[in-house]
Amino acid sequence: MPRPPRNLVPDFPAHLTHRGNDRQDIFRRPEDFGVFKHFLKEAVDRHAVAVNAYVLMSNHIHLLLTPREPFAISRALHSASRRYTGYFNARYERTGILWEGRFHASPVTAERYLFACYRYIDMNPVRAGIVTDPKLYAWSSHCFYAAGAKDSLVTPHPAILELSEEPSRRQDRYRALFCTHSDPAELDLIRNACKAGRAVGSNLTSKGRPRKEMVPDTII
Repeated sequence: MPRPPRNLVPDFPAHLTHRGNDRQDIFRRPEDFGVFKHFLKEAVDRHAVAVNAYVLMSNHIHLLLTPREPFAISRALHSASRRYTGYFNARYERTGILWEGRFHASPVTAERYLFACYRYIDMNPVRAGIVTDPKLYAWSSHCFYAAGAKDSLVTPHPAILELSEEPSRRQDRYRALFCTHSDPAELDLIRNACKAGRAVGSNLTSKGRPRKEMVPDTII
């Protein structure tokens, strides 16, 4: 099985996914989601990682993370997942592995795909048939961006802040990302890149933010 790069490039966002072992549930009750968020918040603060977007599903998670230092993502995820495993095993009186080996991750090196990753992450509960609109799912960053809800875990990527200096206008433009159906080919590109640990967008050549591209027409 391909392994994701452990040394993801500082200041480039990365789309990451991590599943429960054998696709088992890693969140059984609403409180479990909150406990994981708490552990993740402490870990990313300690290891200089920004959480740009997230969704917590019953048996897996998707994160969009920007590390400030080499190996920061690996260290943060190891810390959060290890602490959560201890909590989960104690609460449900079980032992053994909770997570499916190493997480999968792909650097995002073009702004077109950065916005696509935001939409991919937010729409997970809709694609899974849990809700009909991403705003109805409690355990994601969607309402932070689309409705101005408070969420201390989230740090907006600079490309999101550049949508508008006015928060309400920025929320309008973010919601516009979801006015059209996702391109199946784009979904497959993001999904397959993450599984294989490949960069999404242009080649990774240097430190810095994703290469500037035309923002999708849906948010202009």
